[in-house]
Amino acid sequence: MAAVESPLPLLKQAQPREVQPGLPHPGVAEEVLADYAHLGLSLRQHPLSLLRETLGELRFVPAEEVKRRKAGLMVRAAGLVLMRQRPGKGNAVFITLEDETRVLNLIIWRHLAERQRRILLSARLLGVWAEIQRADGVQHLIVRRLYDYSHLLGELQVHSLPAMESEAKAGRPQ
Repeated sequence: MAAVESPLPLLKQAQPREVQPGLPHPGVAEEVLADYAHLGLSLRQHPLSLLRETLGELRFVPAEEVKRRKAGLMVRAAGLVLMRQRPGKGNAVFITLEDETRVLNLIIWRHLAERQRRILLSARLLGVWAEIQRADGVQHLIVRRLYDYSHLLGELQVHSLPAMESEAKAGRPQ
């Protein structure tokens, strides 16, 4: 048998004391960022509610406010891109945006989609200048100009689904 030394009497009487680390509690923005990193969503708060003041300074109105405005008016709105669709050889791209109040359905005609293709395909936080259109209880925004404000999201990763069909078929990056 191998020899084992007995513990020294000095440490026999020691009482270990555990101390809580003095780390600050994460803020709401950090918690939302962590939720999106792990789950792709957050039940705490919508990320755009944290940016609403900045978006207001840029004259973007919430989707709920767009709903209250009259059809035919021009409006600036912004949201996270949830979905991009280009059906077959259609003349338009359809995008669904989401902010902290509701979703917006966008129609982007082919000529604008081609002219602002990079923003259309890459923006995570998309701003638009658009005309409000309503028919049979359905509201769409007919987009005249696209703006990429993804830099305001910082590290927040938002993924839109599905990819635009024609882009995927052509083998181009999505």
